[in-house]
Parts: sequence; structure tokens; C-alpha cells
Amino acid sequence: MSRTIGYRRVSSEDQNLDRQDLASCDRVFEEKLSGGSAKRPALERMLEFLWTGDEVQVWSIDRLARSMTDLLAIVQRIHDAGASIRFLSENLSFTGQPDKDDPIMTLQMHMLGAFAEFERSIIRKRQKEGIEKARAAGKYKGRQPSINRDDVSRRLDLGLPVSQIAREMSISRTTVYSIARELGFAPAPRMTRRGFHKSTSR
Repeated sequence: MSRTIGYRRVSSEDQNLDRQDLASCDRVFEEKLSGGSAKRPALERMLEFLWTGDEVQVWSIDRLARSMTDLLAIVQRIHDAGASIRFLSENLSFTGQPDKDDPIMTLQMHMLGAFAEFERSIIRKRQKEGIEKARAAGKYKGRQPSINRDDVSRRLDLGLPVSQIAREMSISRTTVYSIARELGFAPAPRMTRRGFHKSTSR
């Protein structure tokens, strides 16, 4: 029995997937990751889930991939599984069989895939230019290093003042308080703004 399998994607957590209407699909795989990401778990699960006769539905070409190489490779994997693919927004369908697929549609897919790749390149170029301008103006600090919670914990165990821990770790006092709560520390008596002790209530 053939199935209709959907795949939808947005680039970040604060974006909404609802605009990509795949309500008619039997099953939908979705994720919030960049189309240029080398690892997309939901896409991989979808590809492994396919069998002969399935139809994959994707809202638009740029939701499946943002580079021509990736687009063609993914479409080929879908066809290798014996499935077809339909891009709803562009109204393009491909079975993977040259005698059945419309060559004009194939050309359109290549053109739209190339445009998606071009658009992504422009965005990355603008981001790079923005970072360079910010760096020249002394406003760009780069990616902040991850916080070593073990180092914070050791300082909390020593009863060091919050302000000292924040200064030594180059983090805010609010962050120190937050980590302290996560690790089960409680404010020391009469030292609410200074030190912590290990909570015994955990």
C-alpha cells in the first residue's frame, strides 16, 4: 500500500512550521534546523522510512535543501527507495523515471534549487559583512565560550562570594545564581548576596 510521507523544516526554534500545510500526509517528519546542516535527523529518518510506491511531499524546494548538491542527492535517495516526490508550492512532481518525468519540470527544479543556493550564499555573505563591520567598530565579541559548571561548583563549595565567582568566570551574577540553584546550592545564612552552601533538601 502506498503512503504519503511529509517532510517540513524551518531554520530556527522560534519559527513556525504551521505554514507548511501537510495535513493530508499519512506521516510527517519535521525539524528546526538549517537547510545547510550536514546532519538532519528527521530527514534521515524520513529517508529510511520510505518504501516502494510512497510519495514524499515537501512544501517547497528550499525546505528540502539549500544547495544543488544536497537537493539532487536527497531526491536521488528518494527515487532509489522507489518513492516519488512532490513539491507543493511549486507544483512539481518527480518519479525518478526519465520516461515519465516532465523535462520542463526537471529544469524548473534545477533552476529553483540553484536560486535557493544563491539566496543562501547572499545571506551568508551579508552576515559575514555585518560581523566584520561590528568587529571593526569594536562591537563584536564572537561566540561566547560555554560555561564550565564544574568550575562554578568548586567555587560555590569554597563559599566564595557571588561577585568574585562572576568576576573570575567572566559571567554575570545572575548566571551564578541560576547555576547554583541548578546544582542544589542555597544562599548561606546572612550571606544571601555573597555566598552559598550545599542544600541538604535535595
